[in-house]
Amino acid sequence: MFTTLFLASVLTGAALAPPAGAAAANVVVAKDGSGNYTSVQAGIDAVSAGGTVSVKPGTYREVITVPAAKTGITLRGTTGNAADVVVDYDNASGTKKPDGSTYGTSGSATATIAANGFTASALTFRNSFDRKAHPEITATQAVAVKTTGDRMVFDSVTFLGHQDTLYADTAATGTIGRQYYRNCAISGDVDFLFGRATAVFDRATITALDRGSNPNGYLTAASTRRSNPYGFLVVGSKVVGTAANGSFYLGRPWHPGGDVDAIAQVVIRETALPAAIKSTPWTDMSGFSWKDARFFEYRNTGPGAGTGTDRPQLTAAQAATFTAQRYLAGSDGWNPVH
Repeated sequence: MFTTLFLASVLTGAALAPPAGAAAANVVVAKDGSGNYTSVQAGIDAVSAGGTVSVKPGTYREVITVPAAKTGITLRGTTGNAADVVVDYDNASGTKKPDGSTYGTSGSATATIAANGFTASALTFRNSFDRKAHPEITATQAVAVKTTGDRMVFDSVTFLGHQDTLYADTAATGTIGRQYYRNCAISGDVDFLFGRATAVFDRATITALDRGSNPNGYLTAASTRRSNPYGFLVVGSKVVGTAANGSFYLGRPWHPGGDVDAIAQVVIRETALPAAIKSTPWTDMSGFSWKDARFFEYRNTGPGAGTGTDRPQLTAAQAATFTAQRYLAGSDGWNPVH
């Protein structure tokens, strides 16, 4: 019954919420009231597992959460252009809550997505925290999206932030979380791709922002579990930006809380690197040597590419085992790559 009414509402442009207590297979979110709801979170709350939340153009200033129980849902912008639909907030790690405590890195996220089988397409997640406007806040980690699910797909999605933009994580230590980021745009400066997920960034545009310092930043800060052979893969992508030559690292190894079993694994391959990338592109973090991590490059191009003792390279045989399909297959043969 509701499906029929929903389709009628889409055709007529009328707003229609599902009956009280009922979950809907599909809902429309629109700021102008032409959908079922005017906030993205309301749409997520109303949709059933496996359903779709379609979001019309606008900037939605809110913090959103997709709980683990909402498996298999899709969140999509209706125009196909990520810039038209923006979910934005500006909490930082050091932002104070009403009770006087602070949000912390995870709590700063504009979007926290815990559900397995989640798909997002054609929209933007932004953390618009402004360091210069808040000099009193010194903990400036400001996450746009934190993900902890498995079999997640982000297609033509934009992630905007500065420090810690995308926290690609898993549900628990020792749990695998496979995440595929296809044709996405990601910007940031310090550690802006970080976490312990198995994450593939395929045909991504990665913008290294200029914060007027050297180093300007670090593209990655993976915390892959020692037992997991696959952490972050950046493939067929391009790194862009206006940061000064030789001011950006490709990454450093993050050991949360000094965890010795967090052994970063990052491969950057067949990717165009700008002159902003340092000639020695990997560096230590919190007393842990980058040389103990699993950092590799393969057939990168551009003025920031290079080889040498400080730039470990995969062999051709190794490269055949570090592909998007290998990273994401897991034990169930998942293959979202196309």
